[in-house]
Amino acid sequence: MDDKDLELMKQMEPEQPGQEEEDRSAPEHPDYKNEIAALIRGGLAPKPMRERLMDYHENDMAMALELLTRDERKKMYGLLDTATLANVFEYADEPQQYLAELTIRRRVAVLGKLEIPTVVEYLRQLSKEERGIIIELLDDDARREITLALSFDEDEIGSRMTTNYVTIHSGLSVREAMRELVDQAAENDNISTLYVIDQDGTLSGAIDLKDLIIARDGSDLDDIIMTSYPYVYAEEEIGDCIDRIRGYSEDSIPVLDRDNKLRGVLTAQEITELVDDAMGEDYAKLAGLTAEEDLEEPLRKSIGKRLPWLIVLLGLGLVVSTVVGVFEPVVSHLALIVAFQSLVLDMAGNAGTQSLAVTIRVLMDEQVSGKQKLFLVLKEARVGLLNGLILGGLSFVFIGGYLMLLKGQAPLSAFAMSFCTGFALMAAMLLSSITGTVIPLMFHKLHIDPAVASGPLITTLNDLVAVVTYYGLAWVLLINMMGL
Repeated sequence: MDDKDLELMKQMEPEQPGQEEEDRSAPEHPDYKNEIAALIRGGLAPKPMRERLMDYHENDMAMALELLTRDERKKMYGLLDTATLANVFEYADEPQQYLAELTIRRRVAVLGKLEIPTVVEYLRQLSKEERGIIIELLDDDARREITLALSFDEDEIGSRMTTNYVTIHSGLSVREAMRELVDQAAENDNISTLYVIDQDGTLSGAIDLKDLIIARDGSDLDDIIMTSYPYVYAEEEIGDCIDRIRGYSEDSIPVLDRDNKLRGVLTAQEITELVDDAMGEDYAKLAGLTAEEDLEEPLRKSIGKRLPWLIVLLGLGLVVSTVVGVFEPVVSHLALIVAFQSLVLDMAGNAGTQSLAVTIRVLMDEQVSGKQKLFLVLKEARVGLLNGLILGGLSFVFIGGYLMLLKGQAPLSAFAMSFCTGFALMAAMLLSSITGTVIPLMFHKLHIDPAVASGPLITTLNDLVAVVTYYGLAWVLLINMMGL
């Protein structure tokens, strides 16, 4: 039997159970960070260890830092050149911690290679004396750029910009523009978008690198300049322009001074971080906080963030309790009705929170018209009404059956009480949906962050609406009309 016959027999053999699933399973992703940690802890000589280490991406090296001890990290620092170590720190979650482990000379060298926003964030955490020493040790160009960035407040766009970009003066030919690009690309790696400025530095527009590459030598440079390119001002508050920034998908956005001169750019990485920070702050506001908290934050500071809103909500809670007290005669006559209070309050709160989330999302678009806002209110009212009708109907059936079969109530009184609960549930969900939409719209109109009106505040107001609806209906229908 020759080789061809053997191969044919193998092909005719039936597959073993599970074999196909094993073949189709996705391969496991290599655990690079543990490989790097094992490499650093190994006994290789420095040269072969460095050669093997350089086969890994800087992001994998950054993740491996978390697995290493301080001494092991210092060993790794010694294996890497300054530029590579700076790239590793750019990927690290806490570069400040690792920078502090370097000698002052090496730290200054690495800071000179880092993106300006990363350097500024590190320097702001130092004392004024330490910051001054570091800045004095930097070279002139880095010192000038960092001093400029430090001149802006933390919440201003200028504090997050970088000067790592390429500029081309207007009036050049395509060939001259390509020569400028080649000259500046050695010092700047953000070259996908080129910024065109006039003689005094005023921004004229931007050129996509691809458009410049495919342009003919004799073409007019003005034909490929995007004059309607988005931009922001260095002194703008980050919170004021973040919605505008995230509306664009550009690799970088230019930052101008008051005279419309180009001072820096926001890179795509920095824009992503700004958007993430803004989303985190919005999430914190949904919980009634003034800002985000982290694990390292002091107890006193965390209490200071939470307590103001809690005091306001305590006052609103007392109002709700007072309203419940007004309906004490209802409770004394029909004690069983209290059992379904939480059902009405919870569903009203859920409906209001859903409408609130939709409204906050819509308000992210600054171009929403008044007509669209009115449509949003009407839509949420319809959604709340229809959901309330469905859930109210279900409550009417199940609560009536529960009271009649398990509590021994007469059919009339059982279903009268379940009708009261179901109708109150429907009305509360309708009103809560409207409240969850109208209140953030009102806050937005008053130039107050609508997220501040979120979470606990809306929930408390919905509780008030639900309590009045539920007990008011029970008082009118069950006591006054039916005499239960």
